[in-house]
Amino acid sequence: MIELFFSAMALGFLFNAAPGAIFTESLRRGLKGGFKSALYIQFGSLVGDLIWAVIGLGGAAILFEIDAIKMPMAIFGGVLLAWLAFNSFLDATKKIPPISLTLKQDDKTELMVGAALSLSNPINITYWAGMAGTIATLGVKEPTGQAFIVFLVGFMLSSIIWCFLCAGFIGFVRKAINQTGWVLINISCGIGLAYFSIYVLLNTYNSLN
Repeated sequence: MIELFFSAMALGFLFNAAPGAIFTESLRRGLKGGFKSALYIQFGSLVGDLIWAVIGLGGAAILFEIDAIKMPMAIFGGVLLAWLAFNSFLDATKKIPPISLTLKQDDKTELMVGAALSLSNPINITYWAGMAGTIATLGVKEPTGQAFIVFLVGFMLSSIIWCFLCAGFIGFVRKAINQTGWVLINISCGIGLAYFSIYVLLNTYNSLN
């Protein structure tokens, strides 16, 4: 079980460190609010990851192979990414704001955006459905409920650690950049989010044909 736990932690770091929409949006939000805003996006994404993990490891992943369930989720994810891309380009036209160190009412939206990005990503359920089938190769010949719990705890622990590492890096970048850096990073984030949006929507459209 110890081997399984540390294997799960390693997989968790690799899963979270892969560049994607969550990191891009964390960077974009972190440019405004620094460490705290980036951390909220990361924490929000953990909610989605945990839900997908429970569904995937619990064997309910087959439900999300049904087009009536998978397609609306994919479309919602693509539209959400497009909206975030638009906001990123819009922010690039504004002056760099001062970092807010006080709790704002709209901080809750950062948690919700992180959760929405994770929940609307159908790749997550595919990942966790696959993980359910690979636990047996990580030192557990006959996986039980206990093995799944150990794996999930290890994965989520590394994910929480990553949240602080990622937000800390973004907070450092926020303090170091000037107006030019603000514009360039927002434009880069906008392009990245737009790419993910187009990728998701095109794949959804192609799957219908």
